[in-house]
Amino acid sequence: MISFDFVREFALSLPESIELPHFEKTSFRVKKKIFATYSEKDDILCVLLSPEDQHVFCSIDKISIYPVPNKWGLKGATFIRLSSVQKEILMDALITSYCNIAPKKLALTVRPEN
Repeated sequence: MISFDFVREFALSLPESIELPHFEKTSFRVKKKIFATYSEKDDILCVLLSPEDQHVFCSIDKISIYPVPNKWGLKGATFIRLSSVQKEILMDALITSYCNIAPKKLALTVRPEN
């Protein structure tokens, strides 16, 4: 099981990321844009992937990673259950979400092949 403290520490280690409230959730942002939110009530992280990346991550672990069941999910919004996901997969999904949202210059510092 992955703790929210780990998620927070990892998300905030990404360049220029910050944590702010987002309604009843916690959000992680880069340049004022959200790349992940966390619902304490559900112990679920939501990341913003491309539909292609969403398909790949969901095919790796259909129990722990799945599309948000609405129009946002069709655009790549993806839920990750912290209670069952593998740490490496979670870290890769957070980095992928960050790189999708961050300006290209920042994304390249995290994932040079972008």
